[in-house]
Amino acid sequence: MCGIAGYHGLSANEALLETMNGCQQHRGPDGEGIFVDGPCGLAHRRLSIIDVAHGQQPMATADGRYTIAYNGEVYNYLDLRAELEGLGRTFTTDSDTEVVLEAFAQWGGEAFDRFNGMFGLAIWDRDEQRLTLARDHFGIKPVYVCRVPAVPGDPGSGEALLFSSEIRPILASGLYEKKPNERSIYRYLRFRAHEDGTATFFDGIERLQPGEMLEADATGIHRRMFTRLREELAELALEQRPYDDAAAAEYKERFIEAVRLRLQSEVPVGTSLSGGLDSSAVAVVINQLINEGDERTASVGVQQNTFSAVFPNSINDEEKYVDEVLEICQGHVDGHKILPTADEFKADLRDFIRTQEEPLISSGPYAQFQVMREATKHVTVLLDGQGADEMMAGYIPYYAVYLRQLRAQGARTAAAELSKSLDVLYRLGRFKVKAKLKGRKDVPVTSLLNAEFAARYRDERFPVEQNNLKKRLIQDLFHNSLPSLLRYEDKNTMRFSLEGRVPFLDKEVVKFIFGLTDEAIIKDGWNKRILRDATRGVLPESINRRRNKIGFTTPQSEWFLRLKNHFYSIFLSESFANRPYFKQTDVLHAFEGWIKGSNNADTMMFWRFLNLELWLQEYFDEQPPVDKATVQAAPKSDLEPNAGKSLDLTTQRGETVRRYPLRTELFAQGDDLDAKVLDRVEEFFATLPTAGPEHDGATSGRWYLFISEKIIAITQGRSYFIWDIKVGKPARVLSKYVTRTPAGIGLGSPFTMQLAIEEAGLPRVLYAAAGGAVGKVIGRKGLFYELVGNDISAIDGPTEYSAYPSNVSAKLAPKDPDQVAARLSAGIRGRVPTAYTQQFAGTIVMDANDIGRNVLGSDVPDDKARFEEMFADNPLGQGSEQTPMALVFLQD
Repeated sequence: MCGIAGYHGLSANEALLETMNGCQQHRGPDGEGIFVDGPCGLAHRRLSIIDVAHGQQPMATADGRYTIAYNGEVYNYLDLRAELEGLGRTFTTDSDTEVVLEAFAQWGGEAFDRFNGMFGLAIWDRDEQRLTLARDHFGIKPVYVCRVPAVPGDPGSGEALLFSSEIRPILASGLYEKKPNERSIYRYLRFRAHEDGTATFFDGIERLQPGEMLEADATGIHRRMFTRLREELAELALEQRPYDDAAAAEYKERFIEAVRLRLQSEVPVGTSLSGGLDSSAVAVVINQLINEGDERTASVGVQQNTFSAVFPNSINDEEKYVDEVLEICQGHVDGHKILPTADEFKADLRDFIRTQEEPLISSGPYAQFQVMREATKHVTVLLDGQGADEMMAGYIPYYAVYLRQLRAQGARTAAAELSKSLDVLYRLGRFKVKAKLKGRKDVPVTSLLNAEFAARYRDERFPVEQNNLKKRLIQDLFHNSLPSLLRYEDKNTMRFSLEGRVPFLDKEVVKFIFGLTDEAIIKDGWNKRILRDATRGVLPESINRRRNKIGFTTPQSEWFLRLKNHFYSIFLSESFANRPYFKQTDVLHAFEGWIKGSNNADTMMFWRFLNLELWLQEYFDEQPPVDKATVQAAPKSDLEPNAGKSLDLTTQRGETVRRYPLRTELFAQGDDLDAKVLDRVEEFFATLPTAGPEHDGATSGRWYLFISEKIIAITQGRSYFIWDIKVGKPARVLSKYVTRTPAGIGLGSPFTMQLAIEEAGLPRVLYAAAGGAVGKVIGRKGLFYELVGNDISAIDGPTEYSAYPSNVSAKLAPKDPDQVAARLSAGIRGRVPTAYTQQFAGTIVMDANDIGRNVLGSDVPDDKARFEEMFADNPLGQGSEQTPMALVFLQD
């Protein structure tokens, strides 16, 4: 497997090719090369699989007319080579690359339809000055293209073309102006479409379709299909050859040969084993070939390496099925088990999303990501079961399509099939039925989208074939389902410099299945009938007769619950709030409802919001993404200010103060506030004698303890997880009329408004809201808070930058802050050295942030505004500093 990149229509530019090639080093760590001729440039990264010693690229024909950059494997290359030699073609290497090149030289674009395998390639014809790109029949290997100005920065200079195996080389070229494709975003959020035709999520970057070729020359850029495979499958579906034991036996022979062909390699080959029917079939066929001493198994070795993701004690775990396959292959297998965890998923999340380059439908492919990371330590090629579901109706919805087809043919036939499919159909609808019985409300994804954004694309549709099984399978093979799975496979394998091979996607085997009657696919409630029949007696009965498909996925719902705090902070972030696609408050409300089990939302929907946000951060935001809630502040001593802050400040009154912010451990409900605070104050004064003369002088005057109201409220139990707050309709309505601050502080969310209602009472909040409306008219700010009282202004909602649990909590003002201040002052006077006791003036309970500050309590009879000026720059910080208090000394 390899990576290709290049251009057509630009001036010779080796530096551009080097840049684009460098972005794909992981796709080919074994070699690289570039080629430039006139308006064309080719770049190649090589992962050596066949003819390791030779086959370097770009490769040219002996006469120099054709030059190729090729990514993939053509498994029938030996047969093609023999045919080409019969036509007078000669070869100098044993690589399939040279066969592909000579085939093109012999037959032109018609050669591509002769290939049985996977490929994404570029061929330059020197004589015709024409570049040809092509992608294999099923789209197993990607080719991305982008039209750019022939002269950078000059749209009127004509059109040039960039191409590559991944999107990042095009982004790195500097010739493409990045812009998200908002239509793709809408279709992803609304319909879950994410590998939708030629369009990508990057506006202006497209992919070649499966079976498509592109030609670029002086006449322009032209695209066309090189194959009629889709049409052939539709025509074969009409033949309805009877299904019998002979057909099952022939399929078995064809499938074994497809696996055998994909063992061609000069480097180690392994198997991805999920425990499902498809991957298990691949594994046992390889085991059978090993037992028979087939020469092709030399690449596998004496023992087949299998790689499985398992999730002990999870509903998604398939380890028992994996173990049954390993037992059958005992003596010729080395089974590697990978145990992905929620914490690893969190740590890998941005890398995983960056690797995939475009949003995914779920977190499921992360299991594959983990498997590939382990597999690359042992093998270079990995076989798996992709494609079987889309050609043999592996998903439950296919039953409904087939039953509609049968109903149109006759009620009796449909009824007979329905009676044997009831348990399968129950699994399709059981979650919706349970949700309805529990009274859970549906949450349409459209209700969470920005109204203007949704209105712009309201006419979009995603039609799906519902009445003909094989038409639906063709649709899913080439458009709806398989293309995304193949993208996951390609990105995950190549991220770790592995080649993935998919034996079920042998075009001759697929055509054979489509020529059979539909009963070869579904019969008596059993899907994949032909595969089950072909592997009966070879696979364990428990796998051969499995009806509960799980697939290579993660326990997503379980992980979302475990990581709810992290995901909530992402939904709460300013970047998410500012996107033109979402209604942040409604998304947060829906997520809380899911956590509490009060709605029928699912994690698939929340994953799309999460994935899209992180993808936008990764590929479009100017600042590098930072998890503000978990990032650790740089270490600091008690004598240093927080980052970006100063120890000293001169107030508007002319007073100069020195503020020492003290870092603490996180506070929690039930903590002994006094003990933790007094210990830190005492610790500060214990180290002061060694601090030096500068600090001796700065700490000789009167001083105060300033303490954040947050930790007082938290220890008093007045901080609440968002999902524990039961938000009423009045809070939802009223919060919409409150202007959200950039930091998300105040009553601009239903959660904080609900706390305000519970604290002050709904009548008073309504009264204050009316007064606030009047205040806006007459230009008087703050009238709402003045009228509502009860320190409602100190209510804070969750903020993305706060340390846990404040990033997922809302809190009330502390109870009796004056008393708390007096109590702490008394404790300080009993704990600090006498010289400092005499200068101690008292404690200030401060509600401060980067927007404003407000004294909530104090045991000092002085003007509150004076103390608020001392905190004008919020020296405690507003993120991960964990400095909830400061000792403030007046300077002479």
